[in-house]
Amino acid sequence: MPKVSSEHLAARRRQILEAAGRCFARDGFHRTSMSDIVRESGISAGLVYRYFTGKDDMIAAIVTDWHEQRAARLSGDPAGAYLDLLRSVGDPGARDDARLGVQVWAEALRSPAILALVKAGVDGPLQAAAAALDGDDALARVLIAIYQGLVLQTAWDEPVDHAAFTAAVQSLLTPP
Repeated sequence: MPKVSSEHLAARRRQILEAAGRCFARDGFHRTSMSDIVRESGISAGLVYRYFTGKDDMIAAIVTDWHEQRAARLSGDPAGAYLDLLRSVGDPGARDDARLGVQVWAEALRSPAILALVKAGVDGPLQAAAAALDGDDALARVLIAIYQGLVLQTAWDEPVDHAAFTAAVQSLLTPP
C-alpha cells in the first residue's frame, strides 16, 4: 500500500476544515450536520471521521488554526501588524471568517473547551500588546475590543468602511 505524504494529509485536513467553515458560517454550528460537512467537502464520511471525531473537534481545529495564523501575522512590528489585521477584516473573502468568528465567541459561552481555546488565542496577543504598550493592559484590551467590534460589525454585514476605520484607529495610536 503506497504511503500518503504529509502534504497530502494536510491538504485533506484543510479541505475538510474549509468545508466545515463554509457550512458553519452559512448555517451555524448547531444547524450544520456532519452530513452537510461531508457533502460540502466532497470527501467520504469515513475519511472525514478519520481526521476529526465530530463537529466539536473541527471547531477546535478551526479556532486553533486561526490563532496560529494571527500569531504569525502579529509578529514583527506590533502596530503595523495590528493595523494590517484590521484592514484584513474588510477583505472580500473574510466575511465568512467574521461570521464564523462571532459564532465561535457565542459557542465559547456554552463550551468550556472552546472558551479555553478562545481565551488562549486572546491571551497571547493581549500580553504582546501590553508589553508593546509599556505594560498598559487596559489599552491592550481596548485594542482587542476594537478588533472584535469590527469583526462583529462586518459579520452583521454593516456597511463598514474598513479603510476609514483603520485610519481612525491609526490616528488613535499615533502620538501627537
